Amino acid sequence: MNGKLTEMYEWPMVTAIPMQQAGFNYYNPYRTYCTQSPPYDSDGDESSRHFHNESPPASHRQIEESNSVPTRTGIQEQPPFLKRILLVVDEPDVSLRFKPGLEAFLDQRGRKMFEVHVYDSPLKALSDFRANLYDLLLTDVYMPGMNGFELSQKILELDLNVRICFVSAVEVNIEALRELYPTLSLGCFIKKPVDVEYLAKRLSAEID
Repeated sequence: MNGKLTEMYEWPMVTAIPMQQAGFNYYNPYRTYCTQSPPYDSDGDESSRHFHNESPPASHRQIEESNSVPTRTGIQEQPPFLKRILLVVDEPDVSLRFKPGLEAFLDQRGRKMFEVHVYDSPLKALSDFRANLYDLLLTDVYMPGMNGFELSQKILELDLNVRICFVSAVEVNIEALRELYPTLSLGCFIKKPVDVEYLAKRLSAEID
């Protein structure tokens, strides 16, 4: 009788088969990054059981680094001693003389002082204008479409910190202009023709 019971309740022997051999493609995502230390340290303290964080694979690090690199667009920030000038004149010979002359002018330490952006149209200069970009507006007085005083008023509505200098070959009645444009500062008025070195020193004094 005991033999029959043993035969009835005897469990069959099952051989463990690795999961890959059994047809399973098993992947544990945590195995790459975490490994468990032995359950006990050298002193037999069970509380030393912990997990170690390993560095991710090189491919993961490259992706993370590429995503963290900042990008810069537009006009880059200039050194604090370099001043940007918006030059608006409709005479090509004047702009061709002023721009290279001002940008070639150096301070006492041999550093470039000015970066000049030239426009031959006041309307185009106004449409492209960006606040907090220019230190000074150097504009001709009489131009087609908009004169220099009207341009200055529009620029100051966008950026109050821009200094204004006017340049003209025509004699101008300052007192009459103050009546027409009471909000404009007419302290910087330069008569053409003008020596570029004098112009650079005058603009530097206005900005400082």
